[in-house]
Amino acid sequence: MIQISNPHELQRYTNHTKESIGFVPTMGALHDGHISLIKRSVKENAKTVVSIFVNPTQFLEGEDLDSYPRKLEADLKICELAGVDCVFLPNKEEIYKKDEPLVKAPKIKGYILEGLKRPGHFDGVLQIVLKLLNLTKATRAYFGKKDAQQLFLIQDMVKRFFLNIDIVACDIVRDSNGLALSSRNLYLSEEEKKKALCLSKSLKRATRLIIEGERDCMILKSRMLEILSPLSVEYVEIVDRKFNLIDKIQIDNTIILVAAFAGKTRLIDNMWV
Repeated sequence: MIQISNPHELQRYTNHTKESIGFVPTMGALHDGHISLIKRSVKENAKTVVSIFVNPTQFLEGEDLDSYPRKLEADLKICELAGVDCVFLPNKEEIYKKDEPLVKAPKIKGYILEGLKRPGHFDGVLQIVLKLLNLTKATRAYFGKKDAQQLFLIQDMVKRFFLNIDIVACDIVRDSNGLALSSRNLYLSEEEKKKALCLSKSLKRATRLIIEGERDCMILKSRMLEILSPLSVEYVEIVDRKFNLIDKIQIDNTIILVAAFAGKTRLIDNMWV
């Protein structure tokens, strides 16, 4: 496994790789969710590149940029054991220059839900993802479904910018109790972890009601909020897979989303129906 920090060196590496390249972008503090993406890439491609970069442009003022978990030594060992060929470790001065050209998220789909609560967040996400996709020349890039709105906007950007890459959506990985894995779970105390399980429990309740025949989104959200009461809920919403708000469940075309705080830690989760 090689480590590269210079973007131009990464370009030389990927330009000389004639076989398929899989790419997994991360901000480090790798967990089993990241490992599942990496293993899928290793299985499906001749070469796998993983980036580790805490991207400053997607953090809003007052968010946890400075305190975001960083575990580089452990991350590198995880990548090596998982079969990664190249780890890209840039610093922000190599990625961003003064007077940067801007990438803007769509004015509607980029400013609802996560974008409403974190305005400008998706501008930064799309900016760094576009740079990394261009640098890696990847055949396929792997993203988790937990960040469902981010996944949709990246897929949309790839389509609208005519980028020659497949965006592979990968299922959410959960711990044994059902909590969706996230690097920010490291912030949670044991008591907060127990409360955080309300997110997945609320989604399971909605899924069970749908199986029993319920289709009304208002009723489903109301029943979810009953379970979420121990948390500070930011939103519960139900959309189709193009992130249009819907009133009735559409089987195989629906995502149920929730965002809430366990203590000071903001968590998101979702269920694809």
